[in-house]
Amino acid sequence: MQLDIRIPIGLMFTVLGALLTAFGLITGGRTTAHSQGINVNLWWGIVMLVFGIVMFLFGRRGTATARLAEESPEGQRIEEREHSAGIES
Repeated sequence: MQLDIRIPIGLMFTVLGALLTAFGLITGGRTTAHSQGINVNLWWGIVMLVFGIVMFLFGRRGTATARLAEESPEGQRIEEREHSAGIES
């Protein structure tokens, strides 16, 4: 199974970032009294959304280029070395 951990993490941050951004847009300036006039929900929602999208895209890109050890020349040499050393049967 070749599931890259960046894909579910990216999806989680994207969903949470979208929810937090939407909450920040809906509430507007009503919740900014305690944060010196800055809409913290909106800004951190945007940060989480961008981070999630970047993680998801890197995960998709990394998954598409992943190769099995038997398919690459380096992996074949490692497999041969382990097999000859008796590490792998």
